[in-house]
Amino acid sequence: MKLHELKPAEGSRKERKRLGRGIGSGQGKTAGKGHKGQNARSGGGVRPGFEGGQTPLFRRLPKRGFTNINRKEYAVVNLDALNVFEDGTEVTPELLIETGLVRKELAGIKILAKGSLDKKLTVKAHKFSSAAKEAIKAAGGQTEVI
Repeated sequence: MKLHELKPAEGSRKERKRLGRGIGSGQGKTAGKGHKGQNARSGGGVRPGFEGGQTPLFRRLPKRGFTNINRKEYAVVNLDALNVFEDGTEVTPELLIETGLVRKELAGIKILAKGSLDKKLTVKAHKFSSAAKEAIKAAGGQTEVI
């Protein structure tokens, strides 16, 4: 491959609209802005959600519920995902992030009981569902709350 053979990927570049370049271009005279009015002006146009003075939709609809600012979002891991580890492994949040089972720790890691566990593991996490605790103990492992 030589420098003169390089080409951009198909569809990665777009031709620019050349405004106000004569009637034959299809974007001449008013350059696609129509005749006068707010949208034809420099810096013109309306803000998002503006409906010409009519009460906007977001103000017409009733308010519902609230957002709890103290909410804790946990990164969840199901039991069947823990089968990737060898018998006797100590599963820690760091190990879960390293293996890619969890992307971010968030407020902590919670182990849920979806699926079955067939390895004997020591699992260290911030929270466990009661069914997950029982399943880990039934498989001969241990749980430890951090």
